[in-house]
Amino acid sequence: MDIDRHNFVEDVQQPLIPQVHTLGDDPMAPTPNSSQVAEAFERRLRQQREEEQLQETSGGYTAFDAHHEKRQEFRRMIDPGILRPNARPLALESLRTLLKLAENILEHPDEPKYQRFKPTNPNIKRLLVDPKGSLEFARALGFNPEVEKFQPLYVFNAKRHMQDLRIGAEILKEALERELTKEEVEERRKKEEKAIAAAQVEKIKQAFLDDRKSRTLQERREREAREARAQVAARRSSLPPASTALSRQMPGSGHTLNGGPVTVDEGQNEDDADDDDD
Repeated sequence: MDIDRHNFVEDVQQPLIPQVHTLGDDPMAPTPNSSQVAEAFERRLRQQREEEQLQETSGGYTAFDAHHEKRQEFRRMIDPGILRPNARPLALESLRTLLKLAENILEHPDEPKYQRFKPTNPNIKRLLVDPKGSLEFARALGFNPEVEKFQPLYVFNAKRHMQDLRIGAEILKEALERELTKEEVEERRKKEEKAIAAAQVEKIKQAFLDDRKSRTLQERREREAREARAQVAARRSSLPPASTALSRQMPGSGHTLNGGPVTVDEGQNEDDADDDDD
């Protein structure tokens, strides 16, 4: 944090001594002592701390952020640099690999093995060399190409790029959190669409089954009705003809149209029936 000494002197002068100027160029004011300068320094330091805390709670950066341009550069290298030209799964995996490289160095700053990688390594080639923009981002973090024992390497320069590494790791985390949130929303949307499609298929299937069941029930009722009609027809065919039953004369007596009595003998009826058979 850089503090301008001239501002501290003004802080001491203004509340304690009125500003009196002569016709000359310099103000006539006594030089503050060391205790006054220390008090002004403490006041200004507290003020700057309060401003920084306010900026942190509001989630923004001050207009005098010395690393603002670097942050913006890293953001542009991620989007559109990496996210747009590459397939989304590959781009996200590449960002995770870059973040892992940065975190390994930040967690183990004295371990040389974390400060280099071989571009010929199959995983490194797939995740950093082949995807567009990923190797450029690694170089912006501080990894520079070198050759060691005829082998190409990318080696991190801790003396010059440690601050860049911290800023790049911060921006990588920010981008991954944002993109993974989008990915979760997209995944949820796909699941909902899949569930709706499955429900529609199930509805169509159930309607088909209901229709089939209805047709089966209708066919059974029609079959039962046909069988019932067939049974009725069979019973009717088993009965004697109606003319035969009416032609038989019943024994008894009656009257003719003239009013005379008519008597029919039962035996005579049987003889007449026998004559008919002959």
